[in-house]
Amino acid sequence: MEKILVVDDEQSLREVLSIMLKRAGYAATTVADGEEAIEQLQKEIFDLVITDLRMPKVDGMEVLKAVKSASPETVVLIISAFATADSAVEAMKQGAYDYLTKPFQVDEVQLIIRNALEKRRLTAENILLKREMASQSSFAQLVGQSDAMQKVFDIVRKVADSKSNVLICGESGTGKELVARAIHYNSVRSARPFVAVNCSAVPETLLESELFGHMKGSFTGAISNKAGLFEVADGGTIFLDEIGDTTPTIQVKLLRVIQEREFRRVGGSQDVKVDVRIVAATNKDLEKAVAEGAFREDLYYRLDVIPIRLPPLRLRSGDIPLLVNHFLERFSKESGKPAPTLMPEATHVLLGHEWRGNVRELENLIERVVAFSTGGPVTESDIRGWLHRSVSPQSQGVSTELPEDGLDLEGMINGIEKDLLLKALERSKWVKKKAARLLKLNTRSFRYRLEKYAIKGGRD
Repeated sequence: MEKILVVDDEQSLREVLSIMLKRAGYAATTVADGEEAIEQLQKEIFDLVITDLRMPKVDGMEVLKAVKSASPETVVLIISAFATADSAVEAMKQGAYDYLTKPFQVDEVQLIIRNALEKRRLTAENILLKREMASQSSFAQLVGQSDAMQKVFDIVRKVADSKSNVLICGESGTGKELVARAIHYNSVRSARPFVAVNCSAVPETLLESELFGHMKGSFTGAISNKAGLFEVADGGTIFLDEIGDTTPTIQVKLLRVIQEREFRRVGGSQDVKVDVRIVAATNKDLEKAVAEGAFREDLYYRLDVIPIRLPPLRLRSGDIPLLVNHFLERFSKESGKPAPTLMPEATHVLLGHEWRGNVRELENLIERVVAFSTGGPVTESDIRGWLHRSVSPQSQGVSTELPEDGLDLEGMINGIEKDLLLKALERSKWVKKKAARLLKLNTRSFRYRLEKYAIKGGRD
């Protein structure tokens, strides 16, 4: 339900607007002057503010500036009985959505409010879409015909429309986020946001603000009000990846959201109610963590209502040929090359590999195969070389032999560079400064390379 703040020193107008807004399904708050409005802005985040221009003490322009300072995404509608061209132009310059002259028709105001809120929703959805695209798993969709994966697909179909929380367990690289997305997009919540957050990639001090939002001035750097990811996901699904890495403080706050369906922003004084389905994931043994006192038992049972266990790739080796074809097709399309053919002996090597990194490791390997492909078939020797070769120049693991038919030098260099970037990030647990030091790069140069290969995630 959208929240609207009405600011006007005329009691009759406040009452008319309040009745109209509540009948239309909005949550309306009314105040009599600009001072009260600014106090409300310090307590709550509103979707829309309707303010009179001329008021004693603090006028509508000051309210407008306060709104844009505290909550830039909030839409502001100015109304006035003393409208002038200059005041209208100034209001629009300061960020007002529209400027209305009193008296006005109720139908006219309702239409402007609907359009203003729709604009805000589209802006928020655009931001969310960009975030989601940046946080998407590097493999596009779940692939598998093995009995183990068919069981997973069956569970997803059965529980998608349930309101119950889901806990997905599995080793790193098995596709936990893909399962979470499948649950969301096959549910009645599919039209609402899917918000993913990696709990292990954000420091505790920032994770609370990221999840629950904050009010302006609540800590150093909080220059404006910010809605948390639980608020952004209202009506949809929030995916809490690596939930096992959260601290006791965060666990307590998550437990409250699950039990009460409400939370309080950092520095806030009012509770915010949300309707969010939680899908959590971990590569840790949470039962063991509970026994050791590292994870709250009550939170574990609240999350583990519907458990899904993802098998490691080594236990579903029959899916490897399907995955290989899937990745060959995808990376060939992205690079504009014809998909190379794997010799039967090469496929046999893949079937016998341990795959400690699971599907993500296989995906990384096939991306290299495509990048280095010169058009000929991929042999057993090629695959063994990529599986066991160190790409470190110091170890002289990169062959400098030039094939008779030549090679894609740029593709080879890019493949090695991207591989080293990912290895450095993994070794440093995705802390960018540490990863940059491992590669003897300054932070600026490291960030440039991450952007070059569209590598997202991690923390500074």
